[in-house]
Amino acid sequence: MLVDSHCHLDRLKAAPDQDSLEQILTDAKTRGVDWFLCVNVRQQDFTRMRERMAAYSQVFLSAGVHPLDVEAGLSIEQLRQHALDPRVVAIGETGLDYFYAPESKAAQLQCFEQQVAVATDIGKPLIIHTRDAREDTLAVLRNGYAEKCGGVLHCFTESLEMAEAAMELGFYISVSGIVTFRNADELRSVIKQIPQERLLVETDSPYLAPIPHRGKENQPAFVRDVAQFVADLREEPLSELATYTTDNFFRLFRDAARLAGRD
Repeated sequence: MLVDSHCHLDRLKAAPDQDSLEQILTDAKTRGVDWFLCVNVRQQDFTRMRERMAAYSQVFLSAGVHPLDVEAGLSIEQLRQHALDPRVVAIGETGLDYFYAPESKAAQLQCFEQQVAVATDIGKPLIIHTRDAREDTLAVLRNGYAEKCGGVLHCFTESLEMAEAAMELGFYISVSGIVTFRNADELRSVIKQIPQERLLVETDSPYLAPIPHRGKENQPAFVRDVAQFVADLREEPLSELATYTTDNFFRLFRDAARLAGRD
């Protein structure tokens, strides 16, 4: 059993309607992927995402504003309302991205700080996006007492030092298909050193398809390829990695565990 701990099912070009979405989930199931966390990036998209996923009890949701979507705005009141939905198990995707949008640094920081405050207040874990913003990301998490709610640094591409600092705050490290890329030697070195009890796997679909699917739209079924690659990298059986990453997912996302009957 595997969990795709971070995907954007509502953004898949291969799933323009419910029939095609159901087929994608079925394809994932045949490869041992039983659970999915569909991650919100814009508040304006939340209601449509929730409605599209309503028929699928194996799909959990998050609510939040991505750092590259801060221009679309954040309503704290609306975020709190979305977070009350019983299917919402996390706040995010939030964080900082100074690589693609250094010009919006101030707006990103404010939006990130506000979402950390909501997460710690309501007790739902954070889904963090961080790129070229290590110091500020950790500072916001520390200053916002994010250890109260915990969370995950998704699609991790940072240093071992940042991973260790995040884990000290109770955060998990999630690995995407980037780990399979030819130029990812440093990342592979880091992932080999992450403790079993802090590791998750994801696709971030429809983005970042792993080898051998490069050039295709990423799909949740491909988390099996990520998991197999990471298991080989860490010299562990796939069954062992699948077990502990699934356990970690439900330990972090307690509301998902309750919904899945694993609490």
